[in-house]
Amino acid sequence: MNDHAHQVDFQAAASLYKWPSLNNSRREDRTPYMVVNGTLDQCIRDFMDKPEKTRHLYEIRTRSQPPLVTDVLSPEHVLELSRLREFL
Repeated sequence: MNDHAHQVDFQAAASLYKWPSLNNSRREDRTPYMVVNGTLDQCIRDFMDKPEKTRHLYEIRTRSQPPLVTDVLSPEHVLELSRLREFL
């Protein structure tokens, strides 16, 4: 994994989006809205600052960086990238 870890560009452009919610559940019938526009690193940090119980309402959108980074990062994926970033 270490070889791939160096391929992640944490300075890549990214945006943090929040899904509209009802009773702390995503409203799939609505469109998510942007709350942060910056770098992947900044979006990961802002995501990690959110209360844990609401993180499932967020996603990060960025350019794909195979094999570790997809266009849309789920909360679980963001947590893994956060751990990788701290490791590096």
